[in-house]
Amino acid sequence: MSDEELEDDEIILSELPLQELYELMHEDLYDGYKEEIEEEVNECLSRGLTPYTVLTEGLVAGMEVVGRDFRDGILFVPEVLMAAKAMKGGMAILRPLLAETGAQKIGSMVIGTVKGDIHDIGKNLVTMMMEGAGFEVYDLGINNSAEDYMEAINEHHPDILGMSALLTTTMPYMRTVINTLKDEGIREEMIVLVGGAPLNEAFAEDIEADAYCRDAAVAVETAKKFMMIKRAKV
Repeated sequence: MSDEELEDDEIILSELPLQELYELMHEDLYDGYKEEIEEEVNECLSRGLTPYTVLTEGLVAGMEVVGRDFRDGILFVPEVLMAAKAMKGGMAILRPLLAETGAQKIGSMVIGTVKGDIHDIGKNLVTMMMEGAGFEVYDLGINNSAEDYMEAINEHHPDILGMSALLTTTMPYMRTVINTLKDEGIREEMIVLVGGAPLNEAFAEDIEADAYCRDAAVAVETAKKFMMIKRAKV
């Protein structure tokens, strides 16, 4: 056993000052250690911290570092997926407690890959990063028609609609969905974010989406920005 492993074994969570416990959570999120995150979340709760505090100071703050390094090319998709998996372990503990306390989310989002497209790695990454940032996300999966999106929107009343496509042949369907929002008279109520490898800002502008997000980190930053604008109008 290495000296580093011995040192790790000697960490006793209950003896750590709170700030050091948060810092350890951030490090373990970054490294994708799901079991450790679950233990640390439970330790925070055992100290009487509110679920919302644990979410924001522990998980969300840690995922912000992951998102920044992903944006800057320091981390790549496999590492971010591991971090997101660890975050979801912590969220599984916090989510029912947050529901009980009625803690306010940053916002809500319906997301899915458009009709004819079965690619979902990028979408899944956006989903996990958005949840890690404090959004409530309803993931519709792949191959979604305009009717599928509308059904989810009518059920969940989200702030944001996210659409993903990896094929140039399926990209135009995003316009169909946006036109359906217009036909239903709810386009102005919805923040529409689009993403996927073949897309760009010009395409997003042409189909009248609110923004093109080139990756998951940008999607989170963009969603937060639009939510601030939306709340300011209320």
